[in-house]
Amino acid sequence: MKFNNTGTKEHRNSGKLDMKKEEQSPIRFESLSDAHRAMGFPQPKHPLISLINSPHNDVQLNMMRKSHVLSFYKISYKPKLSGKIKYGQGYYDFDEGGLLFASPNQVIGSEEESGGVCSEYTLVIHPDFFWNFPLAKKIRQYGFFSYSTNEALHLSEDEKATIMSIFEMIAMELNSRIDDFSQDVVVAQIELLLNYANRFYKRQFLTRKVVNNDLLQKLEDLLEDYFNQEKTLTSGLPSVSYLADQLNLSSSYLSDMLRSLTGLNAQQHIHEKLTLKAKEILSTTSLSASEIAYKLGFEHPQSFTRFFKSKTSLSPLEFRQTFKQSIA
Repeated sequence: MKFNNTGTKEHRNSGKLDMKKEEQSPIRFESLSDAHRAMGFPQPKHPLISLINSPHNDVQLNMMRKSHVLSFYKISYKPKLSGKIKYGQGYYDFDEGGLLFASPNQVIGSEEESGGVCSEYTLVIHPDFFWNFPLAKKIRQYGFFSYSTNEALHLSEDEKATIMSIFEMIAMELNSRIDDFSQDVVVAQIELLLNYANRFYKRQFLTRKVVNNDLLQKLEDLLEDYFNQEKTLTSGLPSVSYLADQLNLSSSYLSDMLRSLTGLNAQQHIHEKLTLKAKEILSTTSLSASEIAYKLGFEHPQSFTRFFKSKTSLSPLEFRQTFKQSIA
């Protein structure tokens, strides 16, 4: 009997742990129908694309507060967005709401991210909808699908009107009779929306220029400290994800922000700093190429030599000789 009681207790504890694990695990939606069902909406008219207009839907809000993973693209317009940039006494972002983007297999929708506000428009598109269209590949080039929620696109009143008009055109097309041209028209409208979002994000980078210049300086300081403190010896070369984490940004947003300021993405900034450090060591020490490679975090000396030559058109030793000749 004692054995049975203990076994029962262990089983109950195990059951509680399993339930807790299930509660913490993101809900996965494989199809648009699954998502519609969870939000209490009728089945979508098209199995691969749906536009939901629900500014006051409590069911949707409750579902969106739970972490979930979608197997499709999601573009949402929220009438209110948290995470506005403040600098000094003023704000750098607009109050007209904005857009959030998510790509397939991205975990989204925690309570913290939802901010307690429903999406007014939610466009969900299965990747198969773009099959045989150039947008199937091009859509991967829009970095904002990998941005975090606090990097959402804040819209001006005019920008909001533009985005709303595109949503309305998509809605009209999806609610009309489907014919041979329907998919072509909707894909074209989605691409138009993405191109406008790209343009408006570039504007947002410009209006945040003062803030972003501070972030650029912090990035430079991070890289300088990384090399000066020789973190390369234990952690290897600095990565984009490491820098993004230190700045509380997503990797994609960091790269796009830097490109708007300097023309170089985050990886190129790392390479620039790495090249400068290599030149500094080559010109001020007698360390061998292998020793410098180890000091800078390269796993193999050959990798360092190839990297340096790709950036300077000279091998490390050729650069050292050229440097000595120039100061002789």
